Amino acid sequence: MVDKRTLQAELLAVLEDERDTLVAAQRATSDGVTHVETRADSDKDTRAVEASYLARGQAKRAEALIVDVQRVAAMTVRDLDPSQKIVLSALVTLVDDAGEHKEVFLAPAGGGTELSGRVRVITPQSPLGRALLGAEAGDVVEVQRAGAVHEVEIDGVR
Repeated sequence: MVDKRTLQAELLAVLEDERDTLVAAQRATSDGVTHVETRADSDKDTRAVEASYLARGQAKRAEALIVDVQRVAAMTVRDLDPSQKIVLSALVTLVDDAGEHKEVFLAPAGGGTELSGRVRVITPQSPLGRALLGAEAGDVVEVQRAGAVHEVEIDGVR
């Protein structure tokens, strides 16, 4: 059985690593903007402009990752009674319409990340996250995916 605090720590490590990698890439790109090889050779040469756009995009993504790290670090991990409604930090066992069991961890950031080799992170902004918030074990929720509506049963909450 996976501990939710371990999942939180694992997700935090993934996000911090992604943040650190992106910050380093952004710094390298920013340094490249002023590098001698980036200077325009003619009025049609846009290397410096393109590099500055890339650096700004990377900086925005790095800022978002910094916020994501803070939100995951600040998330209160609660042990839920199986009869409680699903809230942020819930570890939910689902049964999809194909009969497959899946575990998802509801976190404020890091959607799509796979933790401990089998638990998928979902966020409240995702269609599944929105459907699960406030639901409880035994409920069946509908989620639109790939243009079709799928039913997912909530098998367990902790």
